[in-house]
Amino acid sequence: MKKILLVVLAAMLLMALVSVASADGYTIRIYSNSNSPERTTWLVEAAKQAGFDISIDDNSVISGDSKAVQAANENKDGDLIFGLNEVRWSQLVKGQYENLKVLDWTPTWADKVGDYKFDGKAYGLVIQNILMLYRNDEFGTNGQELHFDHWADIVDCGYTWYRQGKVGGTTNMNINNAMLYAFTDPESPAGGISVEGWKKLWAYCAGGVFTNDNYGLDPLIRGDVQVSTFYSSSLYGNIDKAVFAGTYEHPLIGTDEPENWNLVDIADGTYYIAEYIGVLDREGRTEEETEIVKAFCEWFGSAETQIAWSEEFDSYPCNEDAVAELYDEVPPIYTLKNCSLTTVPGTDMTYAEYVGVHNGEWTNIMTNLGFYWADNTNPPAEPDWDNIDWAVMTGN
Repeated sequence: MKKILLVVLAAMLLMALVSVASADGYTIRIYSNSNSPERTTWLVEAAKQAGFDISIDDNSVISGDSKAVQAANENKDGDLIFGLNEVRWSQLVKGQYENLKVLDWTPTWADKVGDYKFDGKAYGLVIQNILMLYRNDEFGTNGQELHFDHWADIVDCGYTWYRQGKVGGTTNMNINNAMLYAFTDPESPAGGISVEGWKKLWAYCAGGVFTNDNYGLDPLIRGDVQVSTFYSSSLYGNIDKAVFAGTYEHPLIGTDEPENWNLVDIADGTYYIAEYIGVLDREGRTEEETEIVKAFCEWFGSAETQIAWSEEFDSYPCNEDAVAELYDEVPPIYTLKNCSLTTVPGTDMTYAEYVGVHNGEWTNIMTNLGFYWADNTNPPAEPDWDNIDWAVMTGN
């Protein structure tokens, strides 16, 4: 349950703003995939009040994490990156992009973000996870509770479910990450996933319903499907918005205390990501200008600013001090088991790191085999699983 913070929040944010030194006219160039027009407009104005001049493209210019990183790598003019997730940040920190180097940097709030950090390099701002939801009213399971061992058990649930209609996209990728979690096999030539895992994901596509929506919450709200997927950030806000809009005859009702829906109880948990912030090494930038960039990152990740960001955009901060001010108790959607930080058997990698190693192969497999067709009336033939050249499918 969120606390009522209007007066306190205003005072805290004012203190944060007046405590930041002037940026002395330097324009900080930012690359991000967390760049909806609303977020971009808010951040430019809030930064200006805090004494910073920033330049950031909205998603009409740069859309998605891969395009944000590619643009930063090609343009070589970035001061910092925020957003992305563990997969991309692992690649950044390990120097996989020719023109991008993450500087050493440790903010004062580094010990407030738990495990969501690359020590000395990048630190978590907000947490998101992927959720599987179901209606438990007459348009859903009629009171039947859903309990799965694995995400892929949805294919045997007996209810209709939404599935995405394309391979690409960060949310789609993270749904796939959750679906494939139970099928890791470091020895498998099929991208480190057992063939059984790919069969299950195909069954998820073949049995699911694509409704031409960008995400799975709207078809669940309309009652077009009984089970669906969505991301945690803005879930509660979107449910409330649908009720207040009055455009749906039987919308989902209730947020912290759902009235006609619930989370599927999945023993594996779910796939979490954090959006991080880190400072880039920009050629030609002076030491004084670098300090300005670090000061901006210090300000943006602070509890005060993350409280304001969360209040504005219904996000959940990594910063524990911000969480303590925002919530009387942790919302249920953030109490789920986190499979992304578990160790993959047979490796010394977390599952998030494993995803980072194999993500390109998985995208190639799904693209080459025709996963996630948009036309429900014209599905492709199921692959001949016994005769696939996985080296060709993965691009290896």
